[in-house]
Order: sequence, then structure tokens, then C-alpha cells
Amino acid sequence: MSNYKQAILVRKDLGMGIGKIAGQVAHASVLAAEKIRKYNYEWYSSWLYEDDPPQTKIVLKVYGAEELIRVTHEAPLDCLAFIHDAGKTQIAPNTLTCIGIGPLPNDVIDPIIKNLKLL
Repeated sequence: MSNYKQAILVRKDLGMGIGKIAGQVAHASVLAAEKIRKYNYEWYSSWLYEDDPPQTKIVLKVYGAEELIRVTHEAPLDCLAFIHDAGKTQIAPNTLTCIGIGPLPNDVIDPIIKNLKLL
């Protein structure tokens, strides 16, 4: 059983296409994991190599920037990756599209994301 997970929170109000969402989620996952690697290597390595299944991720939806930011107030800042789009395709430059949280221990991340629904 997995003891760690990473959560990616995606804004649904932007009307991003599936491919755009996939790219933004990938950015958030990689950058958040890299932040955790520097913040708490034990959490990172346990999530990456030791959990069963390894590298557990959950992608959740929020309905706007305000909800996205409100959720993140409960997480340590060093554990968050804020993703802003370059604005080359579907949305305006510098738009906050999603946030990656963790990987964190389940008992830390679950209270932060408990009220959100799967994307």
C-alpha cells in the first residue's frame, strides 16, 4: 500500500483541451517532485522507489484560481509547484493552470485534498 502521494490540482474554469491539461499536469508533477527531492529527500525517495505502487499520483479539479490558492494555504510552500502557462496556444500568458503538491505522506496530504473531486 502506498504511504505517499502526489496531488495535481487543475483549474476547470479555463476550458483547456485534454492535451493542454495533460501537459500542464506533467509540468506540475515533475516540478513538485523536484521540490520535494530538495525539501525532504526521504519522502521523495520513498514515493519514487519504495511505495507499492510507486509514484502514486491523483489529479483533482478546482473551479478557479481562488479555490486553487485556498487549497494550497494548508500545504507547506516548499511542497508546491505553481504552473503558469506560457500563453502560446489556448490561454493567456502567465495564467495559473494547476498546482502540484508533494509527494507527501498520506497523513499530511489527505487533509489538504479531502474535499476535492477527481478530474
